[in-house]
Amino acid sequence: MSTLAAATLHFPAPVPPDLGRPVEVAPGILWLRLALPFQLNHVNIYLIEDGAGWAVLDTGINDARSRAWWEALLAGPLAERPPTRLICTHFHPDHVGLAGWLADKCGIELTMSRTEYLGTQFHRRWAEPEEIEAHRAYYVACGLDDGSIGALLERDIGYRWLTTDLPPSYRRIAEGDALTIGGRRWEVLTGGGHSPELVMLYCRDEKLFLAADQVLAKISPNVSVWPHEPDSDPLGDFLRTLAELAGAVAEDAFVLPAHNLPFHGLHTRIAELTKHHDQRCQDILDACAGNPLLPAEIVPLLFPRKLDAHQTSFAFGETLAHVNYMLRRGWMAFDIGEDGRKRVRPA
Repeated sequence: MSTLAAATLHFPAPVPPDLGRPVEVAPGILWLRLALPFQLNHVNIYLIEDGAGWAVLDTGINDARSRAWWEALLAGPLAERPPTRLICTHFHPDHVGLAGWLADKCGIELTMSRTEYLGTQFHRRWAEPEEIEAHRAYYVACGLDDGSIGALLERDIGYRWLTTDLPPSYRRIAEGDALTIGGRRWEVLTGGGHSPELVMLYCRDEKLFLAADQVLAKISPNVSVWPHEPDSDPLGDFLRTLAELAGAVAEDAFVLPAHNLPFHGLHTRIAELTKHHDQRCQDILDACAGNPLLPAEIVPLLFPRKLDAHQTSFAFGETLAHVNYMLRRGWMAFDIGEDGRKRVRPA
């Protein structure tokens, strides 16, 4: 995820709530912040008033600290008005990590898009020896060193421990559906790029937009290519989704994202994100103009700061997303050397 300026946006709630303590951010909507053990050190959870209780949007990761916060909430502020349903926006552990545990504990239904539900199941079961070796070969061809490859494979396997088993059945939602939660009608929008079928909710009557990770105020959500889909075009999906959101959601909507602060200025932010990724593409073209480069050699040009293993995996995947985007559009081409490694150059 890349840091971007957000001086053009308006933040009605400039200070986040204390960890584990929900506050009202809009009428009938509670904002809960939980900690994450990563550089991006938090996730925003939202509780939407739903009759006698609260609909919960996302869960945080599966760790002892997050479970303890949920236990305290269920025994305290939510004891008289418990969760009524659980909606998970996408398969990443900070959003779906405790879905199975929370749904079982509260006896509530899980709601997700089909791709994200199945994606969670896939990643929880990934790590057969032949899969690991196939991914290793892919990373070698892209120019990564043994240490980085080992860290990436370890991170992929770790998904299982950051999540819980999902319920064996769920309620599927898709683009164009609507959910009635309490007295509100929420349109279901879906987006690509950061995740294949990420769910967003938009209350048109009140101009409230639950954006998940699709549009964030201060960073660009990670948009990555992964080894099991090496030729995918997530950046193309992401930019297409941004354009669609500019037409579907009002400019003055109140954006409630999964990270950073809630804000006003959606269309401005969409334009900033689009410009940011356009510039990334130009930087790669410029870097490869006189000398074809391995994807791994491009990473430090785009991300010059020191990265840990977790950050390296995102930086590498995002670099590939920009390369694939330009390959799809004929702006770049791959050269495969005698060593079997793939180098990119302007077409």
